[in-house]
Amino acid sequence: MKYCNSKHICVTPRGAGTGLSGGALPVYGGVVLGLQRMNSIVKVDTENFQAIVEPGVINEVLQQTVKEYGLFYPPDPASKGTCFIGGNIAHCSGGPRALKYGTTRDYVLNLEVVLPSGDIIWTGANTLKYASGYNLTHLIIGSEGTLGIVTKIVLKLIPFPTQNSLLLASFASPIDACRAVSSIFMGGCSPSVCEFIEPLAFRLAADYLQVAFETPETVQAYLLIEIDGNNGELIAKECENMYTILTEGNCLEVLLATTTSEKEHLWKLRRSMGEASKKSTVYKEEDTVVPRAQLPELFAGTKTIAARYGLRTVCYGHAGDGNLHINILKDEHSDAYWNHEVKEAIKEIFRLCISLGGTISGEHGIGLVQKEYLPLAVSEIQIDLMRNIKRCFDPNLILNPGKIF
Repeated sequence: MKYCNSKHICVTPRGAGTGLSGGALPVYGGVVLGLQRMNSIVKVDTENFQAIVEPGVINEVLQQTVKEYGLFYPPDPASKGTCFIGGNIAHCSGGPRALKYGTTRDYVLNLEVVLPSGDIIWTGANTLKYASGYNLTHLIIGSEGTLGIVTKIVLKLIPFPTQNSLLLASFASPIDACRAVSSIFMGGCSPSVCEFIEPLAFRLAADYLQVAFETPETVQAYLLIEIDGNNGELIAKECENMYTILTEGNCLEVLLATTTSEKEHLWKLRRSMGEASKKSTVYKEEDTVVPRAQLPELFAGTKTIAARYGLRTVCYGHAGDGNLHINILKDEHSDAYWNHEVKEAIKEIFRLCISLGGTISGEHGIGLVQKEYLPLAVSEIQIDLMRNIKRCFDPNLILNPGKIF
């Protein structure tokens, strides 16, 4: 970094390359700095419930490693089997269990960061509380590799929940499914996962994985709900309460995954939906997020906008925290239509999202492909503040240039 900074050579940090916003693409050339060999779990501290890791550690490898100590690292993006912890930090990744446990930001205590100048800093302290000046740790999280390169991470861990139940609820109306989400919480339930899934997403995933999954014509939406903890009786009671709430919310059927293989089957389908959509056709995935109660309006409005532009969409996502992934499928549209008119549809969806109190990305970041839409959600004053922070860290503008703004 010191050499490249002195010569004004661009540097693009790159982890596993699973990001969905183009943040790791070297659009201005220069050096691509691969972090895949920095893949050590340096220490698991069972007394302080912490782990020290390097950025190239795969998310699921970390989860399985700390599980052997009875500990839990909850953030679980769909790509957890391949994505790196460093990339998770760059995008403040979430995943299905962010509903109960929070996102990556909630588990990072301290970061070792190499600045564009080559200087090395620690951003905070290995403590659960921090009130010693500006919180540089939280500034680096979600900065998409534009301010510094993370080389060590101190993570908070929690006790591993030993038991869980997984429910699949079907609905004749997607709006009823969206409305049921708020009812679940109003009814006193605290699920670890509450995913909204359109039947088309399940069908694409089943075709992609070459497995069976029936989606009856009467079903127009699903909620995939997990309840976890360490007390089987309490989980059973919450499942009963959940069943009552869902039934009162016009649910057609509630299925309980009773075996480990049934749970794994459902999760494999859910986690493959992005790749399945991509294999089906060229697509654009939008990462909208609104306050949870506004999810029905976001879904209905998205479908109305898509219909007006003649677009097919497949929606799924983390309904429990209002995070809806909207996959726009190219199908038979021309390249010209896809590259121009579709952008107007996306702008309309984003304006709807913002009007509902939401924003244009909950966990995928802005990167390269979303930066033209950022002014819809963020004022020019805020963008200028971001630019000034960027210049403070990186006065020569060499680190991952052309991203976010």
